[in-house]
Amino acid sequence: MLPNRSTAAGQDLIKELSDLKYAIDQSAIVAMTDQTGRINYANDKFCDISGFSLEELIGEDHRIINSGYHPKEFIRSIWTTIAKGEIWRGELRNRAKDGSIYWVDTTIVPLVDEHKKPFRYVAIRYEITERKLAEDRIRQQASLLDKAQDAIIVSDLNYQVLYWNQGAERVYGWSEEDAFGRHIAELLSSGDRRELEKAHQELEAADEWKAESRHTTRSGERIIVESRWTLVKNDAGEPDYYLIINTDITEKKHTEEHLLRAQRMESIGTLAGGIAHDLNNILSPIMMAADMMRTNPDGDTTRWVAMIRENAERGADLIKQVLTFARGMAGERITVNLKHLIKEIVSVLKETLPRSIKLEYEIEPELWTISADPTQIHQVLMNVCLNARDAMPDGGTLTIHAGNVAIDDNYARMNIDARAGSYLLLTVTDSGTGMSTDVINRIFDPFFTTKDVGKGTGLGLATTMTIVKSHDGFINVYSEPAKGTKFSIYLPSADEHAARTATGDGSRTARGNGEMILVVDDEESIREVAAATLAANGYRTVTAADGREAMDVYEENKADIAAVLTDMAMPNMDGAAMIAELRNIDPKLNIIAMSGMIHENQTVDLQKLGVEKLLPKPFTAEKLLTTLAEVLS
Repeated sequence: MLPNRSTAAGQDLIKELSDLKYAIDQSAIVAMTDQTGRINYANDKFCDISGFSLEELIGEDHRIINSGYHPKEFIRSIWTTIAKGEIWRGELRNRAKDGSIYWVDTTIVPLVDEHKKPFRYVAIRYEITERKLAEDRIRQQASLLDKAQDAIIVSDLNYQVLYWNQGAERVYGWSEEDAFGRHIAELLSSGDRRELEKAHQELEAADEWKAESRHTTRSGERIIVESRWTLVKNDAGEPDYYLIINTDITEKKHTEEHLLRAQRMESIGTLAGGIAHDLNNILSPIMMAADMMRTNPDGDTTRWVAMIRENAERGADLIKQVLTFARGMAGERITVNLKHLIKEIVSVLKETLPRSIKLEYEIEPELWTISADPTQIHQVLMNVCLNARDAMPDGGTLTIHAGNVAIDDNYARMNIDARAGSYLLLTVTDSGTGMSTDVINRIFDPFFTTKDVGKGTGLGLATTMTIVKSHDGFINVYSEPAKGTKFSIYLPSADEHAARTATGDGSRTARGNGEMILVVDDEESIREVAAATLAANGYRTVTAADGREAMDVYEENKADIAAVLTDMAMPNMDGAAMIAELRNIDPKLNIIAMSGMIHENQTVDLQKLGVEKLLPKPFTAEKLLTTLAEVLS
């Protein structure tokens, strides 16, 4: 007997409908209501997301899931649309049984009778909660960017503006609508593209560029901004767009200029006291020689004229130096060879320092040049030297040194303001009273001074720090009470060949072979950097924050420790005391001392303790590894 074809077709249709229902139930949230909005069907996915059982939903008004988020006008417009037999599409925020909120992308389809009147509504929904939350986060982030005081700008690789926040509107006066799609140079610098060319060159070498720039607002006002550019790449690592963050520092720069002028007047006043004394010494023989010529015209006239000429020239030189120092603060950055500037400073100091202070200076040959305002660098050196003079009321030695130094990442991590590169290093060292850690932490604060009332405004070192930072440099200060102070001033080199001078290449330096090194320093950054450098180059490390802790660590690991790398100035137990105890335990232990300030007495004391090497801080990775290899060999 042949099967009934209509029965088979009906079974196939039922199976297809069942499969279709299953597919819809797996992906969509489906509900049906009558024309009044009462629910008469809900699929499993609707029950799952709403938290209501089917029994709780059937016969209930659709408003059981209403979150109250949408205004009445919005809900009314939905009913107006579907009541006309038209399909409505949109996004709804609903509330589950437990009070949680979820978003759905909704399509409501009216089922109409022969009179085109709806008798049932079918709502098909897809959950979009994660997408809506992501959109909210994006809106919040955009809102935060608009609250930023900085101008935040995004441009494509052709410098056409893609994003312009409210901070940019406040700084430059252009609205977002005005700025969108326009070339950056038109908005920031009245069409001048020189800065863009420089930024482009720098960003080709590195993905970031920072500069201090002079920009023009929409109204024509000239402003000074600190500009930071970042080249953002896509997932494939290819350049995608530029992110630019500009901070208006116009008022800050004006304040700094006033500070510099005030401090300059203080320095000139300090110098004037010494110069007045020397001018008296110069003028006295001139006056006496003139009297001798008047009273004895036929005598040693030639000798008296020579004396007058010599002292007059000395006076003229002094006045010329003061006038050079007293020039205005404004000045363009030019290529400066510090050799000549240091010699000028030394000449002034020889005439003005008390005779109880011995002045020494050393300038390395082939000194690199810097790009700087020479008047401001003159002021930096004079400020630090005068500070050293005041630290030696009973006399001492003031030493000025200038040399070249290449800073690697290891060296840079020891100072938060430092960046790897080639620098000219100026050091000013005195043998004076020194400073405690608390004083060192405050010496660059404006108006902080340890001098008596009326003997200093506290502006000198604050001004020094401002000038050095404006030249993209940084300062290290090392000092110990009663042992003197060393100021190390780092200024970026302007020499092209200096940039090719190696920041140390550790790959050419002897590596370790698993030896354990004990690193001791109370400065966490130096301790961590030294330990990380050693670990990356084949050594094992253990660390300690002072001499007492180091002794405990040594006792636990003395069978494995091959060498000790220790700072000299530490709390609880200093380096010298710790080294003496270690020598009592193991006279042959390899020890390297680290110090930010090396003086003759310290060197002699360390030699007596049998210290193999003295490593000046901060140091490059290459210097550390080379020194350690020499000691272990």
